[in-house]
Amino acid sequence: MTVALKHLALTRALSVIDLETTGTDTRTDRIVEVAVLTVYPDGTVVPFVRRVNPGRAIPAGASAIHGITDADVAGAPAFAAIAPDLFAALVGSDIAGFGVANFDVPVLVNEFARVGLPFRVGNRAVLDALSVYRRREPRDLTAAVRFYLGADRTSAHAALADAGYALAVLDVQVARYGLPRSPADLHATLNEVDVGGAFRREPGGAPVFAFGKYRGRQLAQVAAEDPGYLRWVLGQGFLDDALALVRGALEAAGGR
Repeated sequence: MTVALKHLALTRALSVIDLETTGTDTRTDRIVEVAVLTVYPDGTVVPFVRRVNPGRAIPAGASAIHGITDADVAGAPAFAAIAPDLFAALVGSDIAGFGVANFDVPVLVNEFARVGLPFRVGNRAVLDALSVYRRREPRDLTAAVRFYLGADRTSAHAALADAGYALAVLDVQVARYGLPRSPADLHATLNEVDVGGAFRREPGGAPVFAFGKYRGRQLAQVAAEDPGYLRWVLGQGFLDDALALVRGALEAAGGR
């Protein structure tokens, strides 16, 4: 298999990485699938794809995103078993991907460290297409006004003018994407559980933690097993809608 790059000029191998994991914590979550597409300067392409048993249950929320379940990896090797081949596949190559700088690379560094392999990026180029996207296609109010309203934003950073622009953009978005017209229904569409995103919902509808040591665990389960943690959460700076969820879970578990 070969590929003809039209614009990138490679001087050594470039490994394009994509990981599927048990969650989004780069320090503690584990790989369930790794795919590497290594492209050489002559156009030769070498793929590397492995399913991985993470040694823990895959949260339903993660499975809903990447489609990989516990049953899918039940017979797969642990990361330690594939690590030597993966490490060898990445030797001497630069790294690329979408979001690799802040996610895939840190996850790989931590996974390799657990099995005693020092995966380093200091001597590599790391090319993150997401970083390029964010730099070249800014997602700010000026860009939104231009995209949705076909106009240039004047009086930039004048609070009242910016509020008007935000309202106009939102109004156009409702029509463009067929979103609910009532604020209450639109809120329900845009906010999975709470406004600050401290919680999300499993496919079955139960709220689960989106932060901290119980990330991916159901709020009701934590309330029953570790009510002290929820009482700690109540003292933190979360928004009132998230705190109301926590209080409700504590009361339902009898742990006021």
